[in-house]
Amino acid sequence: MKPQRIYIILYIVIAVLTVGCTGPSSKKTKTGRAPQPSDTLYTQQAAMNIYGYQPERALQIIDSAVIVGNISEMQGELCRARIFSSSLMKEQLDSLLGGTKDIRLDSARHIGERMLRHDSVKTNLKRQKEVLEILAQTARMQNDTIGWLQRSREYVDVCYQLDSDTETDALRIEAEIGVAMHCLGQHEEGMAKLDSAINKLDATFYRETNRGTFDELDALIIALKRKILLLASHGQYAETLPLARRILERLEEYEKHPDDFHDGSSREPKNYQNRADYIRFYRNQAMNRITTAYAALDVNDSINMTFEKIERSVRNMTAGEHIARYNALQQRLEAERQQKKADRANMIAYGSVILALLAIVFAIVVIIKNRAINRKSHLLALQITEAMNYKKMYWEEKRAQTPVESPHEAELTNDQFFQYVSDIIVSEQLFLDPMFGRQTIMDRFQLSKERVGAIFSRGSEFPKVTSFILKLRLEHAAKLLLEQPDKSVAQIANESGFSTSTYFSDRFRQHFGLTPSDFRKEALEQG
Repeated sequence: MKPQRIYIILYIVIAVLTVGCTGPSSKKTKTGRAPQPSDTLYTQQAAMNIYGYQPERALQIIDSAVIVGNISEMQGELCRARIFSSSLMKEQLDSLLGGTKDIRLDSARHIGERMLRHDSVKTNLKRQKEVLEILAQTARMQNDTIGWLQRSREYVDVCYQLDSDTETDALRIEAEIGVAMHCLGQHEEGMAKLDSAINKLDATFYRETNRGTFDELDALIIALKRKILLLASHGQYAETLPLARRILERLEEYEKHPDDFHDGSSREPKNYQNRADYIRFYRNQAMNRITTAYAALDVNDSINMTFEKIERSVRNMTAGEHIARYNALQQRLEAERQQKKADRANMIAYGSVILALLAIVFAIVVIIKNRAINRKSHLLALQITEAMNYKKMYWEEKRAQTPVESPHEAELTNDQFFQYVSDIIVSEQLFLDPMFGRQTIMDRFQLSKERVGAIFSRGSEFPKVTSFILKLRLEHAAKLLLEQPDKSVAQIANESGFSTSTYFSDRFRQHFGLTPSDFRKEALEQG
């Protein structure tokens, strides 16, 4: 790969990673913020915990949760519809959407109707159930009784197609259907539907094994409230009294044995304070209904007793408000702490990305340098091979043209004598003997020590005999490395006259610029 191409790839990698690391403050529209792997605040649970009183913040969390991949776009749409239809901050949401009063309900309905037409919802009963619940609630809040009845019936049908865990949800909505039918003038049929749902829900309190779940208790209380309102609208106050008392009894059981009702449902209070607020809220409503009934029936003693209970409840509620304010402050501080923690995590993430970029750049630089070194090694191996082949041809041609004869020492110059001695050493491969050296030359050619020194120092390019022998051995070893690739480096060193493979490798690298193994690899790849 050419260096220019490597640089282009490097630039592309850096650009992609830089775009992927855009900080959270880069966008503040519905598209939210850039995804951060360390984000822990952006979850559906975090949004739905605060949407009642902080809908704007909840919507921001949902947008971010979709972007970072914690929830799907479809689940995000469902959460937005639930926030629009169920948040207690109605005016704030209408203002946020920039429209008229109750535009939030129109938005919730549009989202729900759009989702019902989506293939992923048509084939998913659980998702249909969630969407229909929102649409039914929205229609009820918009006083669209026919739409409320239609969506409620569709919801119940889906519940019965699912497993038995949705039976309570179905009964909760069947009670709503009874109310809707009553509002449409079907008084007897609506009341019968409502009574049927109440009786089935209330039957759970007479089980031998347990008192039922909180979801069943909550559905029963709301159904009883619905019936009380219907009866009161027709002036049937006496019939509302046992219903209100039944609410008080069930709340008392829940207050005494909360663990027996625990089921982890979405509406179940999460802690002791939330549970106390839940009980107090519905208990006060039941007492108010009893007071209203006694007032309508003109029973003064009962009215006084009920007012005393209400007064005590008001005092308890005041204390509860102080506790609630304290809890709210604690939650705000905890949210700030979590935000700071997320900011620190973001900084760590940014630092990690920068380090990763630096590591990538470093790796690419190393790759480029290694490729350059490999190219040089290829060229060097090729040059060495060509030089060896040329020298081999030179010696063969010279031996063929000039027979080697024993000359008289006095008749030859140092240059000529070196040529004569070196021809014999090369042709007979005397240098392969590990013991071959100056003394061997002196004995073989009957020369003095001084004469041998002069032949090499004055008649050749080699200052010493050992330099000449080392070069011959290294060139022979390079030849064996190419001609006998199955032999190891140690075997090649031994057959080339070296006493140890370590000494051979060091001298080979100094002479050729490559280790024996690299030379063999590069030369074989070239050849």
